[in-house]
Amino acid sequence: MKILSTEKIKEKKAAWEEKTLKPALEKFKMKESATKFYTPLDAEGFDFMENVGFPGQYPFTAGIYAVYPYAAGTRGGGSIQSAPGLRRAGRYSGYGTPEDTRDYYKHMAEMGAKMGPNLAMDLPTQCGYDSDNPLIRGEVGKVGVSIDTLRDFEVIYEAFQGDRNLDRIASNFTINGPANIIMSMYIALAEKRGIPIEKLKGTPQNDILKEFIARGTYIYPPKASLRMFRDSLAFFTKHLPGMNVTSIGGYHIREAGATREQDLAFSMAIGMVYLQCGVDAGLDIDDFAPKFTFNAFGGSMELFKEVAFQRAARRMWAKIVRDKFGSKKSRSQLLRQPGGAHIGRISTTKQRPLNNLTRSIVGAVASALSGASPNASPPFDEPLGLGWSLEAIQLSEDAGRILQYEAMLTEVMDPLAGSYYVEHLTDEIEEAVWKELEKINSMGGVVAAIENGYMEREIARSAYERQRRVEKCEDLVVGLNCFTGESEIDVAINGVVPHPYDPLKREEAEETQIANIKEVKRVRDSRTVSRLLQELKEAAGKEDVNLFPFFIECARAYTTEQEMCDVLREVFGEYEPPVNL
Repeated sequence: MKILSTEKIKEKKAAWEEKTLKPALEKFKMKESATKFYTPLDAEGFDFMENVGFPGQYPFTAGIYAVYPYAAGTRGGGSIQSAPGLRRAGRYSGYGTPEDTRDYYKHMAEMGAKMGPNLAMDLPTQCGYDSDNPLIRGEVGKVGVSIDTLRDFEVIYEAFQGDRNLDRIASNFTINGPANIIMSMYIALAEKRGIPIEKLKGTPQNDILKEFIARGTYIYPPKASLRMFRDSLAFFTKHLPGMNVTSIGGYHIREAGATREQDLAFSMAIGMVYLQCGVDAGLDIDDFAPKFTFNAFGGSMELFKEVAFQRAARRMWAKIVRDKFGSKKSRSQLLRQPGGAHIGRISTTKQRPLNNLTRSIVGAVASALSGASPNASPPFDEPLGLGWSLEAIQLSEDAGRILQYEAMLTEVMDPLAGSYYVEHLTDEIEEAVWKELEKINSMGGVVAAIENGYMEREIARSAYERQRRVEKCEDLVVGLNCFTGESEIDVAINGVVPHPYDPLKREEAEETQIANIKEVKRVRDSRTVSRLLQELKEAAGKEDVNLFPFFIECARAYTTEQEMCDVLREVFGEYEPPVNL
């Protein structure tokens, strides 16, 4: 193969622009080309081993595993890719009372779902409030399942018995502020079933710093919140070898409005803070870094840029863990997440919702090209309400199966490696992210950038700019701000299967759950609960004490989530965000 010098390519490019490109622009009456063409000039200095390497080897640009193990369209898997040898939770789900969610999981099992639960909690649970608190009336069971005490875990997990008992499944928990309390209830449930806790597998989201800048379900100030993270990190590393510590949520950061580069920069910065928590606790980096995961990153409809984003993310995390934190083991350097590139929920529209299936397939193609399973997520009715119809789920699962088994998209790993365009994009994204990380470090780090309002303010600014572009039709969204004339047809699908989330049960959930918690409080040993809460308060006042054992004792006694959270509110205080103008 003949390789031209850089100077020769520049010479040839100049001649092409003058003799070929310019006449074409004149022919089509264009001032400039709407497309670009990339050459070796855009990937100067490209070194295959340094920039890409082989799959499963540092810097993991081409993928974290040497083989491709995933299966698309697994029944009940949702956007979480499955593979032989991996124990995974299923589709993000949960609503109403624990009984409602239990019945949902039983129904899904009857339809072939074999994975463990991936629990969505309602907002009161996420914010540390009990169902009988008047402050949160109207919110119980609305956007997830309500959990107040160990009793609620006992009910939900009635759907998981026998060959799907706690030691045979993985469970995921979308919980942050009160993550340690929720995990203590899960541990207490395992103990009641006689299951050694070292056999438990799963992932709590447990990414509290992201809450301060994107989602807002924080409770305590950042430094106290990081103490809670430290406690879970230390406890899990010692006692729960199969349990991940965190699922860092770049996805939520982008959904809140962040740009692609902000998404990755803020995620990497937060990840470094969590790694430092472990180091400061006296733990070896290679003992706990493998227990870190990422809850995916954000996504968009820009396929090539999202593929490049994933490649840059894997490469950057490997560099950070190895070079900054001194990891010696490659397993510690893997950026593990439940999927790959995707479109993000923010790309879906209520208008002409079936178009969302096309959009999610674009994301699934990007996912396959980025080294993950081609799961077409979310289902097309994502923007229409909580949960998805079974028809939408079926189409979503089938789309992934078609891409893998008919289109054969997963036959080659990192198929865009070496593309001048994709390598240029990968380098460009990484360079921009390192610059943003330097800016955050110059402020004193992530906590300082949270407390001075910088990160939240930047996300808000980016969200505003994106919305402005959509409203001014600078960014086109089919069926929303373009192709909306009277001749366009709004195609609908006839729903013939009942929605898996019973709307009547959702409406009745609050009163039912209030009755549940009142009954728990009536029959439990209140003196024991009072004593344990006092012990928790005393321990919380001592910075070096790990609170996890105290939470577990409280959970065993059916102490409520809010009772434990209120004790910590007394000791730690509650976070008041800065006013961002």
